[in-house]
Amino acid sequence: MPQHEILSDQALNRALLARQGLLERKRAPLTDVVESIGAVQAQYWPAVPVALWSRMHDVSPAALYDALTDGELVTGQLIRGTLHLVTARQYPSYAAMAAESGVDRWHRTKAEPTAGMDRIRRDMADYAGEQPRTNAELSAFIEAAVSAALREDSNLIDPAELAQQRASSWRAFFRWSGLLRVPADGTWGPKKPSAYQAAPPPEPWSPEVLVNAIRCHLRAFGPAAAEDIAAWLGWGTPPVREALQQLGEKLVQFSDSAGRTLFDLPDAPRPNLDVVAPVRLLPNFDSTLLAYAPKHRTRILPEPYRSVIYQPGNLTLLPTFLIDGLVAGTWASKVQPREATLTLTPLQPLTAGARKELVAEAERLLRAAQPDARTYDVQVAS
Repeated sequence: MPQHEILSDQALNRALLARQGLLERKRAPLTDVVESIGAVQAQYWPAVPVALWSRMHDVSPAALYDALTDGELVTGQLIRGTLHLVTARQYPSYAAMAAESGVDRWHRTKAEPTAGMDRIRRDMADYAGEQPRTNAELSAFIEAAVSAALREDSNLIDPAELAQQRASSWRAFFRWSGLLRVPADGTWGPKKPSAYQAAPPPEPWSPEVLVNAIRCHLRAFGPAAAEDIAAWLGWGTPPVREALQQLGEKLVQFSDSAGRTLFDLPDAPRPNLDVVAPVRLLPNFDSTLLAYAPKHRTRILPEPYRSVIYQPGNLTLLPTFLIDGLVAGTWASKVQPREATLTLTPLQPLTAGARKELVAEAERLLRAAQPDARTYDVQVAS
């Protein structure tokens, strides 16, 4: 077995930061940045503009909302069945991944699925193609279609499945990559988009779809092991490993301190270890904390802090700040009429220099995120 160069956590950290624009903010069109950093977690809507602000120059919430209005960026239920922000040109590929992984399934029980119900789901997408639809509108549409179909075929859907779907207002039925998440009134802004609109059709499935998804992951988060890529994509590790082997000499290989084989794109950045990492603030559910298998995130998240950052009770990842490229604390913001406050909570002692840099970066974020506030206050919890 060939011996691969061993990359330390420090080396992996600098590679990750470089690709994410966390060493030096990216200067590129917004759509290019979104594609280069990978699909952006969007289940907590205020996190999206923060994630972009921390990674690129000259971006504002208004620029994000304009790109969404123009349809250059879209938001939908994609990898791991979670809301993500991606470019419109990449959405069909991500949707194909979601469909093939099984997260698009609407079924709530072990009852045998029926083609008739899948047809009703497609009809629902056509209904959402006419204009944005709310949860209530979609549920009512499905209920009416199912009731009409049951009068013709009483075996259309298993009674237990029907009972569970009705109890949840058919929610699982339309949490699917076939629908985009959009604002009900068509106006993008800080309020979470709560309505649905038909999405572009997915790309036809082929092994190349998985290969492209692997390349996207490595470009954004590499070097990475097969289990890291599988965890991010919500995919099985064996098919990911097989696809990596098929890529063969198109990839380079390393090892990490745990002895795992890591894969990477040959021309991807892997900076020197002594490159200085500036202070950065990351939002809730930041992709860098989710891009690897849960037990292998130490390139950015020190193991002692994992239980602090991840809140299992409500499945939340807290917003964090980085010092020297590693999670070193959490932060929270509060906006009252015309007054914006951001509180930093360190998880370790701060040097005077780090504290000064951190407070300055936090104030810049606060001003960018809340341009209409009259006063800004950054506090460091003791």
